[in-house]
Amino acid sequence: MSLEILKLKEKLDREYLASIGFSWHTDEDDDTDYLVDRVVKVPEVDALTFYEASNELYDMFVEAGDYVIDNNLLHEIGIPFNLQELVKLSWENDVHWHLYGRFDFAGGLDGVPLKLLEFNADTPTLLLDTAIVQWALLKKNGYDESKQFNNIHQSLLENFKRLVTLEESIDKFDEYYEGWKILFSCVKGAHEDENTVLYLKSIAEEAGFICEFAYIDEIEFDEEGIYYEDEPYEYLFKLIPWEDIAIEEGELASLLTQIVKNQKAIILNPAYTLMFQSKAIMKILWDMFPNHPLLLETAYEPLKGKKYVKKPIFGREGENVEIFNENGIEIETHSGQYGSHKSIYQEFATLNKDSEDNFYQAGVFFAYEGCGLGFRTGKKLILDDDSKFAGHIIEG
Repeated sequence: MSLEILKLKEKLDREYLASIGFSWHTDEDDDTDYLVDRVVKVPEVDALTFYEASNELYDMFVEAGDYVIDNNLLHEIGIPFNLQELVKLSWENDVHWHLYGRFDFAGGLDGVPLKLLEFNADTPTLLLDTAIVQWALLKKNGYDESKQFNNIHQSLLENFKRLVTLEESIDKFDEYYEGWKILFSCVKGAHEDENTVLYLKSIAEEAGFICEFAYIDEIEFDEEGIYYEDEPYEYLFKLIPWEDIAIEEGELASLLTQIVKNQKAIILNPAYTLMFQSKAIMKILWDMFPNHPLLLETAYEPLKGKKYVKKPIFGREGENVEIFNENGIEIETHSGQYGSHKSIYQEFATLNKDSEDNFYQAGVFFAYEGCGLGFRTGKKLILDDDSKFAGHIIEG
């Protein structure tokens, strides 16, 4: 069997996409569209399963985080030494609120078992794609744009307010909010990151925060706080991976630790999300919840007698991922820049596939709860930076 696909007759104009900040609409190598001309038909019952799975998994990640901290396993899951204190500080204080992340799944449709591949908890991509563009694709083609599992914008807006209320209810935001400011930042020249950050900034402003944007090299850090143009900021949202800060900006890692220890600012996403981002926590989860239906067997050494995938614990876009058959023979690989990281070995999971042999990997955004679904798609088992984006439509 294969996925049910709805072919789209109209595509979004590249000029329009650029105007809303979606500048990565075209593959520069071959001038092909990044957005495919099809959406995945998702039965309503399966959309609910994606939602419930992400909620259940997040609770499991929190339990795993407690286990890692309580048993001093930060080194085991690859957390750099110069961030371990900050990870603990952020974990132990509720003010360090997790804003959003994205669960990546294999299967989930057409009878293929739903299995968690990893949790992009720190700096997830595909936000604009999933929150805005797939919605616009349905509308452009005359379909009911509400027929999606896609409540990302509202969920993020409410979760920004929870930075202040620190509870499920956001009713007291106006009562508690004291004019605290959020500084949004990324690295200069990273266009997708910048437009993602600007989108998040607009949501925070809609929620009621005072916000500003600056590139990371324009910001002043010292032990007494975070400043831009001599203005202090109570929150910093940085779309820069924590592991990159640890490895490439050791002085900044130290300063951020002191800033948080001195209670001068709060960093989003918190440093503890690096525990969730580390694929090594998949091994911790398997140890804690063996044979859980949403999990894949994961170990620190090759699996015996079954097909498995070798992944660096910190890596992106399929780089340095290798697939091995039941006899331990490599059958597919993708090179990259993350080969120096420790690896985990995860049981191979079947991706959904359509009648034209395109593979699909589901991504479910999480902001206090599961809030949106989108798909990466491509011809290869390892979905790398050549993969495309496919939206979805709810049926039933």
